[in-house]
Amino acid sequence: MTQPAKALAKPETLAKQLALVIDLNVCVGCHACVTSCKQWNTSGSAGPLADLNAYGSNPNGTFFNRVQTWEAGEYPVSDTIHFPKSCLHCEDPPCVPVCPTGASYKRKEDGIVLVDYDRCIGCKYCAWACPYGAREIDEKRQVMTKCTLCVDRIYDEKLAPEDRKPACVMACPTNARLFGDVKDPESEVSKAIRERGGYELMPEWETRPANRYLPRLIRDAQEF
Repeated sequence: MTQPAKALAKPETLAKQLALVIDLNVCVGCHACVTSCKQWNTSGSAGPLADLNAYGSNPNGTFFNRVQTWEAGEYPVSDTIHFPKSCLHCEDPPCVPVCPTGASYKRKEDGIVLVDYDRCIGCKYCAWACPYGAREIDEKRQVMTKCTLCVDRIYDEKLAPEDRKPACVMACPTNARLFGDVKDPESEVSKAIRERGGYELMPEWETRPANRYLPRLIRDAQEF
């Protein structure tokens, strides 16, 4: 029997995939996840993530996590939606194969997509390939940066087990952010995805993003 072409072979399936599950029903757009992410990573292995002209007319900064906010619906049933976005740690990340130096890579042991700053030349190919806009250039160091799921924190044995979570998860006041192995059917994140219908962002790109979003509950006009 003729073997299928290598180009048509399915990407390798990992046994473990760490990811975030974000509950849009309880996210209040407080930006605690943004500021905690910035603080931890600026002082950690990903830093310094400096801001340039932070308070000027053309501020420029590097952030791993951002929250978009917009109004949805029509009066009297309208709503304010807060939508956190960061690297989705895709199972088939398009940012990895386009990197000419191999600086972008996906770890087999936990599925986290990372950047080797020593090999990154700041060409921005990964940013162009990412359909989610999750890559940012650090203008001061001229390297591409992204969410690491706080890899230097979640494996830090000096921290208490309950604190070995991404900084954004620890800081969220409404517990809108969950963290765990989405390949483990018994994990908190997998149960939340099943029970709430967690969905992928832009599945049409076929990147199989690991992060999931829990949908907002539809409110009845009679509630107002």
